[in-house]
Amino acid sequence: MKGRINTEYGTVTVSSDVIATYAGSVAVGCFGIVGMAAISMKDGLVHLLKKDSLKYGINVKIKDNKISLVLHCIVSYGVNLLAMSDNLEESVRYRLEQFTGMTVEHIDILIDGIRVID
Repeated sequence: MKGRINTEYGTVTVSSDVIATYAGSVAVGCFGIVGMAAISMKDGLVHLLKKDSLKYGINVKIKDNKISLVLHCIVSYGVNLLAMSDNLEESVRYRLEQFTGMTVEHIDILIDGIRVID
């Protein structure tokens, strides 16, 4: 799945991996987000992803140049989940639309873990 942006100079193709990596870097910059999560299929445990592999915690679907995302997050203990998720959704939506020029149609936020931050 790739997004296409038509300009007067030609067509720009954006890979879903690029979108996932960018969305992950935006997400970890939001208040209350510790990091992105990956669930191990072998043992069912949730693992905190490092900065260079954030794209594995995000599922991207592109249809008719509209982006749908599923974010698997690990959040800080004691954070208001509603406020955190609203901030996360607005930040990711705005930054992705500015970055790609495509419309973000849908964002699902799945909280896969909670961590205590000192």
